[in-house]
Amino acid sequence: MTVPPEPLRVDLGARSYDILTGPGLLETAGDHIAKVIRGRSAFIVTDENVAPHYLDTVQASLTAAGFAVSAQVMPAGEQAKSWTHLQGLLDAMLTARLERFSVVVALGGGVIGDLAGFAASILLRGVDFVQLPTTLLSQVDSSVGGKTGINTPQGKNLIGTFHQPRLVLADTATLDTLPDRELRAGYAEVAKYGLIDDVPFWDWLEANAPAVLAREPAALAHAIHTSCVAKARVVAADERESGVRALLNLGHTFGHALEAEGGYGGPLLHGEAVSVGMVMAFALSAELGLCPAEDAARVRNHLKTCGLPVDPPRPNGAPMDPRRLLAHMGSDKKVEAGHVTFVLARGIGRSYLDRTVAPDRVLAILEQATSA
Repeated sequence: MTVPPEPLRVDLGARSYDILTGPGLLETAGDHIAKVIRGRSAFIVTDENVAPHYLDTVQASLTAAGFAVSAQVMPAGEQAKSWTHLQGLLDAMLTARLERFSVVVALGGGVIGDLAGFAASILLRGVDFVQLPTTLLSQVDSSVGGKTGINTPQGKNLIGTFHQPRLVLADTATLDTLPDRELRAGYAEVAKYGLIDDVPFWDWLEANAPAVLAREPAALAHAIHTSCVAKARVVAADERESGVRALLNLGHTFGHALEAEGGYGGPLLHGEAVSVGMVMAFALSAELGLCPAEDAARVRNHLKTCGLPVDPPRPNGAPMDPRRLLAHMGSDKKVEAGHVTFVLARGIGRSYLDRTVAPDRVLAILEQATSA
């Protein structure tokens, strides 16, 4: 007999919800969703990579639980997070005659979760949605917390809403079909939690990363659970990112600039951009005298050992323009009164927010990184 997974609660008052983690959750998704959703109409959003593996399973589970089910298969990759694809998705939802008490089911990685969640937040002025994350990155980060949105030429996730899911079902068995590169990209977000404020977890990762990346069940389960506990705690304390939640953006200010410059669906996956961004954030911290150089080197060496990129890519063999990267940062949604917000560190596990870094200091780090 399979032991039911122990729920992890995201405590947000009337918007609270559970995260369930474990194998086999897609087969029972309908039963879990029926417990938290009033209506019995469901619309699955997935992508062309995930659909062949799991769409039939989820559709059958929802149907068995009494839902009338429709589905839309989107293109895979960051390109799907666009105005054009959002409009097409909303048209499909309206054609399916969804109602206020229908539920949108996001089956896929972070792109699908962001896109489906945003569509759910604006359809009929807001309908419920559920996250069924199928990548390591989405299971430990993007599926929890209610951030939704699409990309624009000006930057990543600049159009979006906060719209909390009603439930997160993270079926760890889906990671069996995840490409190795995607798994490593998700690992960058796992490592982030240790670097922010959990030195014991970082130490554990340094010792156990090979087991996590080899998909050893116990190690992978510990990494996912620890990450979800951290994310749930931070979201409960700061739902709309007015304070401590911004620490979860460690590496993202640099990383988003790299993604914007390289093009969405370009040379870097999101987690890979975060990996490079965290290396640069620690390099900047060390350059400013905030962080021991040894810690910056430790971060770089660990991520490199895990097979993650630690330097900006060179599209077509040419280095990225550091001034263009700096300009992308100026369009970041975390800019306040013209000042870019950086997550810097006084050491591993000692991250903090800084809005006082002079642009020339940032540019120097960008020049150093792009010339590597």
